[in-house]
Amino acid sequence: MDQPSGRSFMQVLCEKYSPENFPYRRGPGMGVHVPATPQGSPMKDRLNLPSVLVLNSCGITCAGDEKEIAAFCAHVSELDLSDNKLEDWHEMQTERPCSSSFSTVPSGVLLSLCLEELFLCLNDYETVSCPSICCPSLKLLHITDNNLQDWTEIRKLGVMFPSLDTLVLANNHVNAIEEPDDSLARLFPNLRSISLHKAGLRSWEDIDKLNSFPKLEEVRLLGIPLLQPYTTEERRKLVIARLPSVSKLNGSVVTDGEREDSERFFIRYYVDVPQEEVPFRYHELVTKYGKLEPLAEVDLRPQSSAKVEVHFNDQVEEMTIRLDQTVAELKKQLKTLVQLPTSNMLLYYFDHEAPFGPEEMKYSSRALHSFGIRDGDKIFVESKTK
Repeated sequence: MDQPSGRSFMQVLCEKYSPENFPYRRGPGMGVHVPATPQGSPMKDRLNLPSVLVLNSCGITCAGDEKEIAAFCAHVSELDLSDNKLEDWHEMQTERPCSSSFSTVPSGVLLSLCLEELFLCLNDYETVSCPSICCPSLKLLHITDNNLQDWTEIRKLGVMFPSLDTLVLANNHVNAIEEPDDSLARLFPNLRSISLHKAGLRSWEDIDKLNSFPKLEEVRLLGIPLLQPYTTEERRKLVIARLPSVSKLNGSVVTDGEREDSERFFIRYYVDVPQEEVPFRYHELVTKYGKLEPLAEVDLRPQSSAKVEVHFNDQVEEMTIRLDQTVAELKKQLKTLVQLPTSNMLLYYFDHEAPFGPEEMKYSSRALHSFGIRDGDKIFVESKTK
């Protein structure tokens, strides 16, 4: 059933965590009893709120009374407001830094809480309004499936949340990381993990920018336009080689062996590219490994046929034989040439490069390619009754 529109955060909070819907239970982590606070809200002395509030898909369009939010939610550390209707970022702003006491908060709304995790997915955000005061407690921000495209909006998150450890921006179509390297380091000094899944990135320079985050260890980059023309192997190796500090890519750990393979692959990939088009990372890796030549292409597919000499009595006939056939099938092919019935035929294979003598081809069902037959080898045919 669709939720009614135009509801505030406080309305939904009172409904969901009323004694009827969320009975108070004692014990660690079971919830916090909210004592009576300012007058005018009869539910205040009866709500029992956990430290993790999940209010996704509740039709919330605004925050509600700021003093009530501060009084009720001072202990809240995680808040999920995904799939609501908070299109106005002002509803998330804070005008006062986090503190342990919220008895007097003259202005500010949801982010005046000391949150550590915040989920704002599916809220149709196109812009971010940057407040005058930051929220240093927030460590994780999920803001997936919104409409944030310009980096000018994303950088505001760094100003707002200086302690941010994890930033999940999947499905926002961010089109470029347009920020000087030193500015990125200042904006996101503690960022350890970022998801740019299905971003709109189209330039390798945007990938190189990720090296400017001083603590970045984990990156998700699936589904971006830049990587579409490359094979699966090329995508992973080229990205790993460009991000020397990243230890996990798209959910998979980057081992030391994989990193070395990727960096060597990177050198070979760009070895024949014009000098003016070679990325700077190429020169760094050449300093590390030296200039590597392209790997020789080796065709490991089994040979399908061979040109051999067939010896019978004093006759020598050169012929091409298929190597996917069996010894029995070869005998049928030779039947006309040597004028012997297959049941009366003995075959011997001689490798012209081997130091051993001929090998009898005694098993009728054995495939010819298992002998390692190559061009120039010999097959001797004898009669059993000889």
